[in-house]
Amino acid sequence: MGYRNHDYLLHFLEPDMPAISCSAPGKVILCGEHAVVYQKPAIAVPVFEGSTKCSIVAKPNSPHDETIIIAPNIALKCFLSCLVEKHPIRVAINLVLEKINLDHLPVCEIRINSSLPTAAGLGSSASTSVAIIRALSTLLGYSFSDDEVNQLAFEIEKIHHGTPSGIDNTVITYAKTLFFNKGQPFEFIVPGKPLTLVIADTGIKSSTSKAVAEVRQGYLADQSKYITLFNQIGDLVLSAKESFIKGDFQLLGKTLTENHLLLREIGVSCDILDSLVDSALSHGALGAKLSGGGQGGNMIALVDSDRAESIASALISSGALKTLITHVPAKGI
Repeated sequence: MGYRNHDYLLHFLEPDMPAISCSAPGKVILCGEHAVVYQKPAIAVPVFEGSTKCSIVAKPNSPHDETIIIAPNIALKCFLSCLVEKHPIRVAINLVLEKINLDHLPVCEIRINSSLPTAAGLGSSASTSVAIIRALSTLLGYSFSDDEVNQLAFEIEKIHHGTPSGIDNTVITYAKTLFFNKGQPFEFIVPGKPLTLVIADTGIKSSTSKAVAEVRQGYLADQSKYITLFNQIGDLVLSAKESFIKGDFQLLGKTLTENHLLLREIGVSCDILDSLVDSALSHGALGAKLSGGGQGGNMIALVDSDRAESIASALISSGALKTLITHVPAKGI
């Protein structure tokens, strides 16, 4: 399918053209965070119960003759031209235009709504990028392939995170569980049976870059200790992969809890995360751990689906700001 030209757009952007809407899920790290920075594997799963939706409406008769961006979650409402050149939303739009050889965006209204909290390890930035890329490319008459979306989203992740791993944009673009090993081809895996997680938000904003920097300081101060910890986490991830694929969630749960203990030793946990992990386990979770950068953000609990609601309630009682129950479907479901 070829790229569309300006004559096509004049026909395409009629005043009564319906809105184009696209959504993208979130993501959560199942295991392997921090060690993944030191060449160890990690596993991340999509979060379908949290998502970002981008809706675009053509406004050819707008009196302002400018595209407007509305994103209530980040208190943003302004003309596209008012965004700084390196603003991720502006970069996302420009990357799409560049790819389809357009030098300007026809006047429209772009509305972005997300149920994913920011700075919480749920991939909100990548989710926003993927939703914008899909919606805008569709509006302009060219629906990008997953590979094309992923490539563009990765470029935007560089603005957010400097040197991203590519985990977030890949899990979110393909909406599949990813076994990630830096330098190796992406490997998507499927659980042997449906998997249920309870995600609990501590309410504490977490800076992944800050946590990674502090771990780096610890590593430089005592490389032998940290190399041992990273190797142990790497071994746990390999075990987790096997039990995930087999559907052995009893073993997977134990592995996740062991991963948390190692992350605590690394220094990225905190009192509320430890308290929520203990609460989940005492109320019947199969396993629990912090997820993402740590020092706040989210914890996850692997649970039997019929106990998800009661464990979520227990986590609220134990101090979680809010919880989210998410499911990863098995093959063929």
